[in-house]
Amino acid sequence: MQRKLHPLEGIVAIFALVFVLALTIGFAQAAQPRKVALRSNAALVVDAATGEVVIDKNGDAVTPIASITKLMTAIVTLESGLDLDAPVSVTREDVDMKKGSRSRLRTGITLTRRELLLIALMASENRAAFALGRSYPGGTPAFVAAMNEMAAELQMGDTRFVDPTGLSPENVSSARDLAKLVRAAHGYPLIREFSTRDKATVLLSGKQKMNFHNTNGLVRNSRWDIDLSKTGYISEAGRCLVMQVRVASKDLIVVLLDSWGKYSRVGDAQRIRKWVETTAAAGIQG
Repeated sequence: MQRKLHPLEGIVAIFALVFVLALTIGFAQAAQPRKVALRSNAALVVDAATGEVVIDKNGDAVTPIASITKLMTAIVTLESGLDLDAPVSVTREDVDMKKGSRSRLRTGITLTRRELLLIALMASENRAAFALGRSYPGGTPAFVAAMNEMAAELQMGDTRFVDPTGLSPENVSSARDLAKLVRAAHGYPLIREFSTRDKATVLLSGKQKMNFHNTNGLVRNSRWDIDLSKTGYISEAGRCLVMQVRVASKDLIVVLLDSWGKYSRVGDAQRIRKWVETTAAAGIQG
């Protein structure tokens, strides 16, 4: 004959079942990565090897891109086949008359095209980028046309360039398009090297030494393995950052646009890194 459960035993059994279910749900939730909260208004993280989108926040939003433009400036310069060791003088035409941005390059000094490319990428020097465009065959108009032609070739349908610096808010793109630009720029060893160099010294007119530093402080952080980098800022674009980085044994393309806090883009990069590492440690596909 089957023994009847005492009412108290039934209650204990129910509580035990509820406790086990709660533990199961808790462990399941702990295994799931939390959604990463980003302060940039648009962000995209892509696995560079597979093309898989890892994080997407307004990835198709079209917005000004500021000095991220200079990655395309570098590509067009290198594709031109122009002599990188040829001297180029900075002229009054290279002075920013729209926004009045400051520059350490005074008019009349001469640098090689290679040096201009270096400080345009590393230190985001606007007069260097202007000089690269102006010294192109056909001048700045032909250079900008080549930038837009390259964008079309890379199937960057949301992208438009009007100058080689990014000082104009009419230089626009989307995070999804810029991931394509980063992928293309990464194919040029000189862009990888120049954009991630911590600091450099150049000779102005072959005489005066001038030191420049990378605008992305993360390249000086030994915990980061950055293979390509470019920052950008104008008021209309907010603070922007694109990188190709290695995190948790993955090569990732990171695009952060329209971040308004002074340190928000770096903070977002840190948050993305932590999220990817946590996700990888949990054995979960992001």
